[in-house]
Amino acid sequence: MRPRVSIVIPAYNEGAEIDDCLDRILEAVKLPCEILVVYDTSDDTTAPYVKKYSRRDNRVVGLLNSEGHGPAAALRFGIQHAAADVTVVTMADGSDDPMQIDQLTRLVERGVVVAAASRYMRGGQQVGGPRLKGFISRLAGQSLHLVARVGTHDPTNSFKAYSTDFIREVGIASDAGFELGIEMVAKAHRRGLPIAEIPTIWLDRSQGQSNFKVREWIPRYLRWYLAALGPRRERNRPGYRVHPHAWKDDRDESR
Repeated sequence: MRPRVSIVIPAYNEGAEIDDCLDRILEAVKLPCEILVVYDTSDDTTAPYVKKYSRRDNRVVGLLNSEGHGPAAALRFGIQHAAADVTVVTMADGSDDPMQIDQLTRLVERGVVVAAASRYMRGGQQVGGPRLKGFISRLAGQSLHLVARVGTHDPTNSFKAYSTDFIREVGIASDAGFELGIEMVAKAHRRGLPIAEIPTIWLDRSQGQSNFKVREWIPRYLRWYLAALGPRRERNRPGYRVHPHAWKDDRDESR
């Protein structure tokens, strides 16, 4: 059966903890799905556990990223291999609520191109995590919502669902971190395309250490923050049918 949602998980040395992540997702998601776990090297500690898991549940697929290292390359590679019309990005650390994947998927199926799980709208919450990171993220989200009306209070959250065709049309310019979420919000908003959100409760990971580097990636988020404030372009025609490997966008959306 063709999946209705492709769930892309970038992973880095998660080891046996990836089993708990996959268990939670497969328990929560009721729609036909595939889970694409992307890692950068064959000796990543995630790889053997994903391979073992996939032998007992073929909805889980391990992907060795052959197009670069880091989270942005992993997300690009995973989305490139997505079979469903809707792609959900979620993290391997258990911070996101997998019970919301079906709801986010259905929002995209109803016509939005980006459906965000929002920590900063009414009913949402962030529990734990670095204070500086949370402050900057909340400030960026609330100010963009107030000034630019981008359709979500939480553009920086990685936990989002996308129209797969939309991402393939506009291309992915993010090349280092987890800025894909705000990049797609900026590109959809600039085109006048619909963005929606639902409240979520984000929990800081209980095991391991986050790979998010605030100082290193703030400039990359700022680029797309400013892009979202720019003038809107002509709205796209519906459909977004493009070649599945059209990844490079020759227009600089950040200007």
